[in-house]
Amino acid sequence: MKKKILAGLLAIATIATMTAAAKPAEAAESDVDYIKGKGSLIIGITDFAPMDYKDDDGEWIGFDADLARLVAEDLGVDVEFIEIDWDNKIMELDSKSIDCVWNGMTLTDEVKNAMSCSKPYCNNAQIVILPADVADQYPDEASLAELNFAVESGSAGEAIAEELGLNYTGVTAQSDTLLEVSAGTSDAAIIDSLMAGAMVGEGTDYENLTYTIELTTEEYGIGCRKDSDLAEYIDSEMDKFYKDGTISKIAEEYGLQAALIQK
Repeated sequence: MKKKILAGLLAIATIATMTAAAKPAEAAESDVDYIKGKGSLIIGITDFAPMDYKDDDGEWIGFDADLARLVAEDLGVDVEFIEIDWDNKIMELDSKSIDCVWNGMTLTDEVKNAMSCSKPYCNNAQIVILPADVADQYPDEASLAELNFAVESGSAGEAIAEELGLNYTGVTAQSDTLLEVSAGTSDAAIIDSLMAGAMVGEGTDYENLTYTIELTTEEYGIGCRKDSDLAEYIDSEMDKFYKDGTISKIAEEYGLQAALIQK
Protein backbone atom coordinates (compact mmCIF):
# COMPACT_ATOMS: atom_id res chain seq x y z
CA MET A 1 0.00 0.00 0.00
CA LYS A 2 2.82 2.40 0.87
CA LYS A 3 4.42 1.72 -2.52
CA LYS A 4 1.18 2.57 -4.31
CA ILE A 5 0.77 5.83 -2.36
CA LEU A 6 4.37 6.80 -3.08
CA ALA A 7 3.98 6.04 -6.78
CA GLY A 8 0.83 8.13 -6.89
CA LEU A 9 2.54 11.09 -5.22
CA LEU A 10 5.45 10.87 -7.66
CA ALA A 11 3.05 10.86 -10.61
CA ILE A 12 1.27 13.96 -9.30
CA ALA A 13 4.60 15.73 -8.74
CA THR A 14 5.72 14.83 -12.26
CA ILE A 15 2.51 16.17 -13.82
CA ALA A 16 2.77 19.38 -11.78
CA THR A 17 6.35 19.88 -12.90
CA MET A 18 5.47 19.28 -16.57
CA THR A 19 2.52 21.66 -16.33
CA ALA A 20 4.68 24.40 -14.80
CA ALA A 21 7.30 23.92 -17.50
CA ALA A 22 4.65 24.16 -20.21
CA LYS A 23 3.45 27.57 -18.95
CA PRO A 24 4.92 30.53 -20.83
CA ALA A 25 7.37 32.71 -18.91
CA GLU A 26 5.78 35.74 -17.31
CA ALA A 27 5.98 38.81 -19.48
CA ALA A 28 8.48 41.43 -18.45
CA GLU A 29 7.01 44.37 -16.56
CA SER A 30 5.71 47.06 -18.87
CA ASP A 31 7.44 50.41 -18.33
CA VAL A 32 4.43 52.15 -19.86
CA ASP A 33 2.12 50.53 -17.28
CA TYR A 34 4.63 51.33 -14.51
CA ILE A 35 4.63 55.02 -15.48
CA LYS A 36 0.84 55.15 -15.72
CA GLY A 37 0.60 53.47 -12.33
CA LYS A 38 2.77 56.02 -10.55
CA GLY A 39 1.21 58.92 -12.46
CA SER A 40 4.39 60.63 -13.67
CA LEU A 41 6.90 60.51 -16.50
CA ILE A 42 10.30 61.53 -15.12
CA ILE A 43 12.67 62.97 -17.72
CA GLY A 44 16.43 63.14 -17.13
CA ILE A 45 17.93 66.32 -18.61
CA THR A 46 20.68 68.90 -18.39
CA ASP A 47 20.39 72.64 -19.00
CA PHE A 48 20.81 72.53 -22.77
CA ALA A 49 19.25 75.19 -24.98
CA PRO A 50 17.42 74.82 -27.30
CA MET A 51 16.47 71.28 -26.18
CA ASP A 52 15.79 71.71 -22.43
CA TYR A 53 16.19 75.01 -20.58
CA LYS A 54 14.28 77.29 -18.21
CA ASP A 55 12.21 80.29 -19.21
CA ASP A 56 12.00 83.51 -17.17
CA ASP A 57 9.43 81.90 -14.86
CA GLY A 58 11.67 78.94 -14.12
CA GLU A 59 9.67 76.49 -16.23
CA TRP A 60 11.46 73.93 -18.40
CA ILE A 61 10.92 74.60 -22.09
CA GLY A 62 12.68 73.67 -25.31
CA PHE A 63 12.25 71.38 -28.29
CA ASP A 64 12.66 68.20 -26.25
CA ALA A 65 10.79 69.48 -23.19
CA ASP A 66 7.74 70.47 -25.26
CA LEU A 67 7.59 67.07 -26.98
CA ALA A 68 8.01 65.24 -23.66
CA ARG A 69 5.05 67.15 -22.23
CA LEU A 70 2.87 66.04 -25.14
CA VAL A 71 3.86 62.39 -24.62
CA ALA A 72 3.09 62.63 -20.90
CA GLU A 73 -0.27 64.18 -21.72
CA ASP A 74 -1.14 61.27 -24.02
CA LEU A 75 -0.05 58.82 -21.30
CA GLY A 76 -2.38 60.61 -18.89
CA VAL A 77 0.41 61.42 -16.42
CA ASP A 78 2.32 64.43 -15.12
CA VAL A 79 5.76 65.23 -16.50
CA GLU A 80 8.72 65.91 -14.23
CA PHE A 81 12.14 67.16 -15.36
CA ILE A 82 15.17 66.28 -13.27
CA GLU A 83 18.65 67.62 -13.91
CA ILE A 84 21.14 64.76 -13.86
CA ASP A 85 24.87 64.29 -14.01
CA TRP A 86 25.19 63.34 -17.68
CA ASP A 87 27.96 60.87 -16.90
CA ASN A 88 25.48 58.92 -14.71
CA LYS A 89 22.53 58.82 -17.11
CA ILE A 90 22.56 55.01 -17.53
CA MET A 91 22.71 54.46 -13.76
CA GLU A 92 19.84 56.93 -13.24
CA LEU A 93 17.70 54.97 -15.70
CA ASP A 94 18.52 51.57 -14.26
CA SER A 95 17.79 52.70 -10.69
CA LYS A 96 14.43 54.15 -11.86
CA SER A 97 15.35 57.63 -10.62
CA ILE A 98 14.25 58.70 -14.10
CA ASP A 99 12.14 57.04 -16.80
CA CYS A 100 13.95 58.30 -19.89
CA VAL A 101 16.76 60.55 -21.09
CA TRP A 102 15.33 63.17 -23.43
CA ASN A 103 17.94 65.86 -23.82
CA GLY A 104 19.58 66.00 -27.23
CA MET A 105 21.31 62.69 -26.55
CA THR A 106 23.73 61.45 -29.19
CA LEU A 107 23.08 57.84 -30.20
CA THR A 108 26.56 56.49 -29.48
CA ASP A 109 27.35 52.77 -29.41
CA GLU A 110 27.54 52.93 -25.61
CA VAL A 111 24.08 54.48 -25.38
CA LYS A 112 22.51 52.02 -27.83
CA ASN A 113 24.03 49.05 -26.00
CA ALA A 114 22.86 50.22 -22.57
CA MET A 115 19.40 51.60 -23.39
CA SER A 116 16.35 51.00 -25.50
CA CYS A 117 16.40 54.01 -27.80
CA SER A 118 13.91 55.79 -29.99
CA LYS A 119 14.42 56.33 -33.67
CA PRO A 120 16.70 59.34 -34.38
CA TYR A 121 14.88 62.64 -34.77
CA CYS A 122 17.57 65.36 -35.10
CA ASN A 123 20.92 65.68 -36.85
CA ASN A 124 23.80 67.13 -34.86
CA ALA A 125 27.58 67.56 -34.88
CA GLN A 126 30.36 68.07 -32.36
CA ILE A 127 32.05 71.40 -33.02
CA VAL A 128 34.88 73.45 -31.57
CA ILE A 129 34.16 76.65 -29.60
CA LEU A 130 36.89 79.31 -29.45
CA PRO A 131 37.23 82.96 -28.47
CA ALA A 132 36.31 84.89 -31.61
CA ASP A 133 39.51 86.96 -31.57
CA VAL A 134 41.78 83.89 -31.92
CA ALA A 135 39.58 81.50 -33.89
CA ASP A 136 41.44 82.08 -37.17
CA GLN A 137 44.62 80.69 -35.58
CA TYR A 138 43.06 77.20 -35.41
CA PRO A 139 41.83 76.32 -38.90
CA ASP A 140 41.97 72.51 -38.70
CA GLU A 141 42.18 69.50 -36.37
CA ALA A 142 45.98 69.45 -36.40
CA SER A 143 46.10 72.97 -34.97
CA LEU A 144 44.05 71.97 -31.90
CA ALA A 145 46.73 69.82 -30.29
CA GLU A 146 48.16 72.63 -28.14
CA LEU A 147 44.80 73.70 -26.67
CA ASN A 148 43.17 72.73 -23.37
CA PHE A 149 39.49 71.87 -23.90
CA ALA A 150 36.45 71.87 -21.65
CA VAL A 151 33.95 69.06 -22.37
CA GLU A 152 30.87 67.68 -20.67
CA SER A 153 31.73 64.47 -18.82
CA GLY A 154 30.14 61.43 -20.44
CA SER A 155 29.24 63.32 -23.61
CA ALA A 156 29.98 62.80 -27.29
CA GLY A 157 32.26 65.85 -26.99
CA GLU A 158 34.39 64.05 -24.42
CA ALA A 159 34.48 60.94 -26.62
CA ILE A 160 35.83 62.83 -29.65
CA ALA A 161 38.36 64.73 -27.51
CA GLU A 162 39.67 61.42 -26.23
CA GLU A 163 39.67 59.88 -29.71
CA LEU A 164 41.71 62.79 -31.10
CA GLY A 165 44.11 62.76 -28.15
CA LEU A 166 43.25 66.31 -27.08
CA ASN A 167 43.93 67.74 -23.63
CA TYR A 168 40.62 68.21 -21.85
CA THR A 169 38.86 68.75 -18.54
CA GLY A 170 35.43 67.27 -17.85
CA VAL A 171 32.69 69.53 -16.47
CA THR A 172 29.13 68.83 -15.36
CA ALA A 173 27.16 70.33 -18.29
CA GLN A 174 27.76 71.57 -21.82
CA SER A 175 26.73 75.06 -20.76
CA ASP A 176 29.58 75.01 -18.22
CA THR A 177 32.10 74.53 -21.04
CA LEU A 178 31.10 77.92 -22.44
CA LEU A 179 31.68 79.54 -19.07
CA GLU A 180 35.14 77.97 -18.97
CA VAL A 181 36.14 79.35 -22.37
CA SER A 182 34.59 82.75 -21.80
CA ALA A 183 36.42 83.08 -18.47
CA GLY A 184 39.70 81.94 -19.99
CA THR A 185 40.07 78.89 -17.72
CA SER A 186 39.94 76.68 -20.84
CA ASP A 187 41.21 77.54 -24.30
CA ALA A 188 38.36 75.91 -26.18
CA ALA A 189 35.35 73.62 -25.86
CA ILE A 190 33.63 70.89 -27.82
CA ILE A 191 29.83 71.00 -27.74
CA ASP A 192 26.79 70.10 -29.83
CA SER A 193 26.21 72.27 -32.89
CA LEU A 194 22.57 72.80 -31.89
CA MET A 195 23.62 74.31 -28.57
CA ALA A 196 26.26 76.44 -30.28
CA GLY A 197 23.70 77.88 -32.66
CA ALA A 198 21.49 78.92 -29.75
CA MET A 199 24.08 80.11 -27.21
CA VAL A 200 27.18 81.39 -29.01
CA GLY A 201 27.83 84.49 -31.10
CA GLU A 202 26.07 87.73 -31.84
CA GLY A 203 22.91 88.33 -29.82
CA THR A 204 23.74 85.69 -27.18
CA ASP A 205 25.34 85.75 -23.74
CA TYR A 206 28.59 84.58 -25.37
CA GLU A 207 29.18 87.16 -28.09
CA ASN A 208 32.94 86.85 -27.51
CA LEU A 209 32.88 83.18 -28.61
CA THR A 210 32.43 81.52 -31.99
CA TYR A 211 32.11 77.98 -33.35
CA THR A 212 34.51 76.69 -35.95
CA ILE A 213 35.57 73.16 -36.90
CA GLU A 214 33.01 70.36 -37.21
CA LEU A 215 34.57 67.21 -35.74
CA THR A 216 31.77 64.66 -36.11
CA THR A 217 28.26 64.21 -37.44
CA GLU A 218 25.68 62.32 -35.41
CA GLU A 219 22.02 61.84 -34.54
CA TYR A 220 19.88 62.48 -31.46
CA GLY A 221 17.57 59.92 -29.87
CA ILE A 222 15.61 59.33 -26.67
CA GLY A 223 16.87 56.70 -24.23
CA CYS A 224 14.79 54.41 -22.02
CA ARG A 225 15.63 51.49 -19.78
CA LYS A 226 17.03 48.45 -21.58
CA ASP A 227 14.19 46.33 -23.06
CA SER A 228 11.62 48.95 -22.03
CA ASP A 229 8.41 49.26 -24.06
CA LEU A 230 8.49 53.02 -23.46
CA ALA A 231 10.86 53.54 -26.42
CA GLU A 232 8.37 51.91 -28.78
CA TYR A 233 5.57 54.02 -27.31
CA ILE A 234 7.59 57.21 -27.81
CA ASP A 235 8.32 56.19 -31.42
CA SER A 236 4.60 55.83 -32.08
CA GLU A 237 3.99 59.25 -30.54
CA MET A 238 6.77 60.84 -32.60
CA ASP A 239 5.34 59.27 -35.77
CA LYS A 240 2.02 60.91 -34.92
CA PHE A 241 3.72 64.29 -34.31
CA TYR A 242 5.44 64.03 -37.69
CA LYS A 243 2.20 63.24 -39.51
CA ASP A 244 0.10 65.98 -37.92
CA GLY A 245 2.83 68.64 -38.27
CA THR A 246 3.34 69.12 -34.52
CA ILE A 247 7.05 68.31 -34.60
CA SER A 248 7.71 70.71 -37.49
CA LYS A 249 5.87 73.49 -35.68
CA ILE A 250 7.90 72.99 -32.49
CA ALA A 251 11.14 72.77 -34.49
CA GLU A 252 10.40 76.12 -36.13
CA GLU A 253 9.68 77.69 -32.74
CA TYR A 254 13.18 76.77 -31.54
CA GLY A 255 15.01 77.28 -34.84
CA LEU A 256 15.70 73.58 -35.40
CA GLN A 257 13.87 72.97 -38.66
CA ALA A 258 17.13 72.46 -40.57
CA ALA A 259 18.33 69.85 -38.06
CA LEU A 260 15.08 67.88 -37.95
CA ILE A 261 15.31 64.44 -39.57
CA GLN A 262 12.57 64.37 -42.17
CA LYS A 263 10.33 61.30 -42.54
